[in-house]
Amino acid sequence: MAQGKFTENLVKLRCGECKKQNYFKHKNKKTVERKLELKKYCEWCRKHTLHKESKK
Repeated sequence: MAQGKFTENLVKLRCGECKKQNYFKHKNKKTVERKLELKKYCEWCRKHTLHKESKK
């Protein structure tokens, strides 16, 4: 079964403080070479923290 076009570009975002995976984000791997770093809200830390792209 072939993977869909939407699942190929899906990356996980992990909280920098508590290391929990909170978010999923689409990424164009042809144009964006570096890892994503976004400031998002973490439900476990209950504050905005830096979320980085993690391995699958």
